[in-house]
Amino acid sequence: MTQTPRPLTDLLRGTINTIETETLTIGHFIDSLHERGFGILIFLFALPMAIPVPVPPGVNLIFSTPLLFLTFQQIYGAKKPWLPHFIRKKKITKTSLEKTITKAAPWLDRLSFFIRPRFGNMTQGRISHLIGVFGFVFALCVCIPVPMTNTVPSLAIALMAIGVLMRDGLAILIGIIIGTAWISLLLTLGISGFKALIGFIF
Repeated sequence: MTQTPRPLTDLLRGTINTIETETLTIGHFIDSLHERGFGILIFLFALPMAIPVPVPPGVNLIFSTPLLFLTFQQIYGAKKPWLPHFIRKKKITKTSLEKTITKAAPWLDRLSFFIRPRFGNMTQGRISHLIGVFGFVFALCVCIPVPMTNTVPSLAIALMAIGVLMRDGLAILIGIIIGTAWISLLLTLGISGFKALIGFIF
């Protein structure tokens, strides 16, 4: 009988609670995740940009750069996450991770109502390489320094990561559809057309 995964907020908080120091490097955090590394890391890097709040210029690159490295490794089927030394040596605090999870908890709890194991074949094997391809393309979209272009592709990446963590193939499929539709909109309108649309709405 298949065991039902823990709610996502419990999984993330349980992972953070294993951290014994207040400050640690990203490299140390990666090493502590073991086989859960890809799903949790991709989700944590996508989550801040998926929350629809204004961010200072350049913050998108801080989060999209690790996403590019991680999703590229998914493409060729790496078993353990790798990030370059200049990213691994950056320090993060346990408090900042906890605040991010707390801020996202209401959204995650509502989302968890719909998340459950299904279409499990989409979460493993060769299809996981395809998930990496879509994630990489969406991460490139997060790099675009235009307001309002970061949230939707980050949400798509976060949904795919949730699908991998919770063995929910439908969540992966929805993330792929959302991200692909968003990129199609950008390509159709162009950056200038998109800026005009945003200016008209706001």
